[in-house]
Parts: sequence; C-alpha cells; structure tokens
Amino acid sequence: MAQVAVPETLEAAPARPTTRKGSGTGDTIFAFLCRAAAALVLVLLGAIIVELFLGGLPAFKAFGAAFVTSTEWDPVQEIYGAGVPIYGTILTAILALLLAVPVAFGIAFFLTEMAPDWMRGPVGTAIELLAAVPSIIFGMWGFFVIVPVMAGTIQPAIIDTIGELPLIGSLFQGPPFGTGLFTAALILAIMVLPFIAATMRDVFLQVPGVYKESAYGLGSTRWEVMRKVVLPYTRISVVGGIMLGLGRALGETMAVTFVIGNANRITPSLFGPGNTIASIVALEFGESGAGSLKLSSLLALGFLLFVISFAVLALSRWLLRSRLKG
Repeated sequence: MAQVAVPETLEAAPARPTTRKGSGTGDTIFAFLCRAAAALVLVLLGAIIVELFLGGLPAFKAFGAAFVTSTEWDPVQEIYGAGVPIYGTILTAILALLLAVPVAFGIAFFLTEMAPDWMRGPVGTAIELLAAVPSIIFGMWGFFVIVPVMAGTIQPAIIDTIGELPLIGSLFQGPPFGTGLFTAALILAIMVLPFIAATMRDVFLQVPGVYKESAYGLGSTRWEVMRKVVLPYTRISVVGGIMLGLGRALGETMAVTFVIGNANRITPSLFGPGNTIASIVALEFGESGAGSLKLSSLLALGFLLFVISFAVLALSRWLLRSRLKG
C-alpha cells in the first residue's frame, strides 16, 4: 500500500497555543473571584463567632468558667449554667450516630452490592427525599407517633428487661413518659440517616470495578470485598459523611424540642428528660429581654455550640490523618 508523503511544512509546523490571546486577564479575574468567595465564607463564619462571643461575654464575666459546668438554670435568681444543655447536646448526637451509622451502612451496602438495578433508583430517591423533610415535621411526627409508641410499648419492655441488669440497668430506668434523651436521639438518627447513607452510597459507587472484581476472583465474599477493598478506598469520604450527619445532629432544634422533655437537669437514665443547646435557645430566646443576662447566656450557649462543633470536627480529622499515617 502506497504511503502518502507528508509535506515538510506540515511536519515542522509548531503546535498551536492552547490558550487564546487575552486569557491571562480572564484567569486572573476568575482566580480573584474564587479567592474572594472563599474569603467571604471565612469572614461570615468569623463574624458570627465574634458576635456570639461578644454577646455572651457578660455571661462569661458573671459566672466565669463555672458557666460551662454548672447545671443550674434559674431565670428568677438570674443564675445560668450550660452544663445540662451541653450534656444533652453531646449525648443525643452520639446516640444518634450510634443508631444511624450501622443502618446507613446497611442501606449503602445493599444499594451498591445487592439490590437489583430496578430497585436502586427508587430506593436511592426515597432516601434523598427523606433529607428534604423539614425538621418541624419530624418533631410533630415524633411527638404524635413515636412518643406514644415509646411510652406504651418500647420503654416499658426495655425497663422490665435491660433495666433490671446490674451494670447498665440504670441507663434504662425511670417512668416511661415516652419523651426524653433516647427519643430525641432516635429522631435525630432518622434525620441524619439520609445524609450518611447517600454519601456512603455515592462513594461506594466510585470504587473502580477492577478492584472489586479482582477480590471476587480471589474468592472473597461480598462482606470481605466491602471490608478489605471498598471501605479502605473510601474511608475518608465515609468519615466526611458521618461528620456531616454529626453536624446536623449537634445543631438540630425544633425536632429535638418536641420530644426531649425540656427539663434542665441531668439524669442517669436515657429515658429521662433533658435539654440541648439548640432546644433551650429556641424555647427561651423569645422570653429574654434585650441586654439581659439571660440573653447573654443564650448567646454564650450558641458560642459554645460552635466550639463543640469545631472541636469534634478537628478531632475527627486528626484521628483520620493519624490513621492514614499509620
């Protein structure tokens, strides 16, 4: 077959530039806008934190470090402490994750490894739609549906069984009112479930198929592939999804307010009433006068919620980085 001679002028022709004339200015403007957007986020976040700190400064000056640990909240005597809402915030968030993460992992595992193709779309869409339900709807549903079931069926059964055990029994004792810390954590778990499950599903789908096929070819089971291939490959994104759910749980307001019992005391039982930072702010912000010590205490609680969220996020990132280095 005859070869077509290529003219020397074509062979020696220089490559065309990949950028158009004047694109340097456009890149500069685009880079400036990106930096400005990133700086705007930091400025807004910093402004909120500074405003909350300045607003809560009178409370910090009045009560000192004892404000963080005190469990007394007495508007009549003008004595305020953040111990109860801090305890309720951390406890309900941790319980919510303990309930939600295994279920979310099971949903993501089923959708990516076991579900038929015709089922993956509808189930995945249903999970995403669950995230769009307003929090007040969850609160009303929890108060009118979950609380009666907890008071009439679940809590009495747990109190009569687990509540009789010697060590952990004190965590499941008390009158079965239906409301309380455990009910609030259950509602929070349902609320953060779609965020964690959707994130896990999406990152599990990003694992290259050749990795899983190689593991299956070596005789691995589905669980072994998930544990030894998928999870190590996606653990950073999985932790990110869990932290996203934790952030939602820490700051949730109305749903928790409906079902937590709204009592300013710490009880050893998970069925006892309590408060969170968000719920107590929502309940008492309207009753606090401008410039009052009570308003300052509520703003101080908001600042402490920022500190807790930042500390949890920083701790999770540190643990993840140390695990990667190890």
